[in-house]
Amino acid sequence: MKPADLSNTERLALELGHAGRNAVVYIDEDRNADRPITLHTYRPYGHTPDRPVVIVQHGVMRNGDDYRDFWVPAADKHKLLIVAPTFSNEIWPGVESYNNGLAYTAMGNPRHVDGWSYALPARVVADLVAAELVDGNNTYLFGHSAGGQFVHRLMSSQSHAPWKAVTIGNPGWYTLPTLEHKFPEGLGGVGLTEQHLERLLSYPMTILAGDRDIETQGEHLPCDPPAMAQGPHRHARAHNYLAAGQAEARRRGLDCSWTLHSVPGVGHDGRAMSAVCASLWFDGKMPDADEIARLTGGQVA
Repeated sequence: MKPADLSNTERLALELGHAGRNAVVYIDEDRNADRPITLHTYRPYGHTPDRPVVIVQHGVMRNGDDYRDFWVPAADKHKLLIVAPTFSNEIWPGVESYNNGLAYTAMGNPRHVDGWSYALPARVVADLVAAELVDGNNTYLFGHSAGGQFVHRLMSSQSHAPWKAVTIGNPGWYTLPTLEHKFPEGLGGVGLTEQHLERLLSYPMTILAGDRDIETQGEHLPCDPPAMAQGPHRHARAHNYLAAGQAEARRRGLDCSWTLHSVPGVGHDGRAMSAVCASLWFDGKMPDADEIARLTGGQVA
């Protein structure tokens, strides 16, 4: 049987049955059968199904292979399976399809939330479990830049059941935790409910904001009025998002369970933020100043 004839589960079991890097075509037969994605993966020697899997969402460059590679040192150290679902711009064009989740049809009508692009990472995890590559108990989710936009909107709209921990780093702007503004500025007008909003506020999501991610202009920095209303740069917008979540939670008599780390010495750098996230999750601490200085040699959006 040719790989193209295999199910997702069979293909994953075949292609990820050995150590090393790989690129696996993945097709969501449920609601996006005409829109395949590529899973850029790394499985270290010594990884077993009870070890963690980290789902990594790439930035605006659609460079899942780079983001996979950013996590290879942590994968080798901690025996992590790395899976970077990659949404090509040819098949998933523009911010509408990736950052904003393909929430609307071409005619501007809301699609069912189960068909949004944010639904795919959980389906990938379910197939990894079915392929007996992971046990489903240690699944982590990270996104940087456009991937940070993707992940916090995923957490706003999808089940939290697969995720042991979730971290976003340096999104360009945020969907505010309110139903009073239409998606993606807020959560209104697309079928999301009070329950979605309260579940989001209650999840212990981590926000990483580089204290040098303070450019106020740039090709990939959202500068339309809703984004500018959140602050002049990404670092300010992260603090604005946390404040908005805390205010909305107080209004509802809830606790906002989010945590924000302002990361010293780091700008809009996907490699450094990946390493910071890995250290927080698996070493239980922020990297020291020398390690951050070593990491910040190159910046990738």
